[in-house]
Amino acid sequence: MTTASIIEKINHFLVEEFEVEKEMISPEANLKETLELDSLDYIDMVVVIESNFGFKVKPEDFTNITSFQDFYDYVIGRVNAKELV
Repeated sequence: MTTASIIEKINHFLVEEFEVEKEMISPEANLKETLELDSLDYIDMVVVIESNFGFKVKPEDFTNITSFQDFYDYVIGRVNAKELV
């Protein structure tokens, strides 16, 4: 899976699951503020990530994720680590 295809897949499920306009998603935008995430939304995000990318997500994994770029980097890193196994 390429970096571009991972980002495209992430943006697609964010638009579908969190009903955000695609134009509002940019790498430097704040993830929580843009998606208006509350604690239940984070649980939904964990479920969506696990079902789309096939790895387990711990709630503390979101501690250092502020921007969409942070989120992309996290998912890309986890997908690449999974592919190396």
